[in-house]
Amino acid sequence: MNLFDVYPLFDVEPVRAQGSYLWDKQGNIYLDLYGGHAVISIGHSHPAYVRALSLQLNKLGFYSNSVKNSLQVELAKKLGELSGYKDHQLFLCNSGAEAIENALKLASFHTKRSQVLALSKAFHGRTSAAVAITDNPKIQAPVNATDQMTTIPFNDLDALEAELSKGTYAAFVVEGIQGVAGIKVPSESFLRKARRLCTEHGTVLILDEIQSGYGRTGKFFAHQHAGIEADLITVAKGMGNGFPIGGVLIGPQFEPWHGMLGTTFGGNHLACAAGIAVLDVLKEENLMKNASKMGQYLVPKLEQIPGIKSITGKGLMIGMELDRPAKEVRKALLSEYGIFTGSASDPHVLRLLPSLGVEKEELKQFLQALENVLTQSPKTVA
Repeated sequence: MNLFDVYPLFDVEPVRAQGSYLWDKQGNIYLDLYGGHAVISIGHSHPAYVRALSLQLNKLGFYSNSVKNSLQVELAKKLGELSGYKDHQLFLCNSGAEAIENALKLASFHTKRSQVLALSKAFHGRTSAAVAITDNPKIQAPVNATDQMTTIPFNDLDALEAELSKGTYAAFVVEGIQGVAGIKVPSESFLRKARRLCTEHGTVLILDEIQSGYGRTGKFFAHQHAGIEADLITVAKGMGNGFPIGGVLIGPQFEPWHGMLGTTFGGNHLACAAGIAVLDVLKEENLMKNASKMGQYLVPKLEQIPGIKSITGKGLMIGMELDRPAKEVRKALLSEYGIFTGSASDPHVLRLLPSLGVEKEELKQFLQALENVLTQSPKTVA
């Protein structure tokens, strides 16, 4: 049996990792500034993370959600304290797409409505409802087609008001920062208006923080830069630092009942141990502050490099619009300098999503390599 061929692959197989670095079978070293799609939040093989999972696996790796699990309670408490959402409840699942599915279900149960509003160019996952609210024909099969989903242009205040004022939507779903689209940051005025209109018209505001959350932008959630609160927040990726885990933070206005939501593997003992370790390291090592600091260092340096037309993002979630296809730059960075970076649906955007603990010297290494690729004239980065 062969693998189903769905991913274009670089000819690299990492076999070991530490911090911001990867090693392949031949012993070649790579600087990882993409973190496997923003998954590596606290760094590869962080000692506290490895210790927590090892200790838990030696005790109990899995049992179903038919029994009490104090690790779930601990994870929920720590997540509430660090994120500032102490009054929310936590539903644990396995991935970001699953979190979106359950958030949409909660919104529909709560409002008794079936329509959902989303933004064009967004990406919310590859399961059924998540794909239905993603206006990308490449991933939307006929089975996903529905007239219950509507999309509006990014940051379009008039379209936002026109749709939400209808009072027919169960939910408005928006990414804290659009990742796959090329690091597009919703304006604070857009998010604030969305919050006000959702409240006025009985629509649930869902913030998809799967990629933009967990401290990546310098605040725990990207939408917190706008000073708003969400009704439902979806999380995954950096939540487990590589271990599959996702969740929905659920506002106190939502009334649960047994059988409403369910999962076999969600919130298992190993996943919770990983999630707790991530939160502990984020707090103890002040990684949100480092994300903000490194972003503030990086952006002015990038602005000095010819070939970069614009820079978007916050903290360590950065997109660079280039004057040429990003694919060739990304390939050169990897093959010539051993640096992993990311692409986007916009073919001219290069994405950076490194570990929140990335250091200045590592970013200097990237800046030098990027300038070399874009100008072919080496220059020292101060």
